[in-house]
Amino acid sequence: MQIYTATHPIELEDRLVENWNPETGEYFCNTYALPITIGDGCWIGGGVIILPGVSIGAGSVIGAGSVVTKDIPENSVAVGNPCRVIRKINGVQ
Repeated sequence: MQIYTATHPIELEDRLVENWNPETGEYFCNTYALPITIGDGCWIGGGVIILPGVSIGAGSVIGAGSVVTKDIPENSVAVGNPCRVIRKINGVQ
């Protein structure tokens, strides 16, 4: 499983290494982070990629190799690239 929380800016001037702190003289590159939430009792298959800002609801199952680009509701089975819900989990199984 791979979890990505950082994104990069769209604007070219924000991505250039020409950004520097005049007080320290150090160059830097702006990055922006977004949280990822994985609810209790989830099962995340092998090779899954979870992108920034995504929430996976409690009790959900994410199929192997899926790329989670959007929120997944609780008690769902989701698979694919991009990951999509294929069914809900109802009751005790």
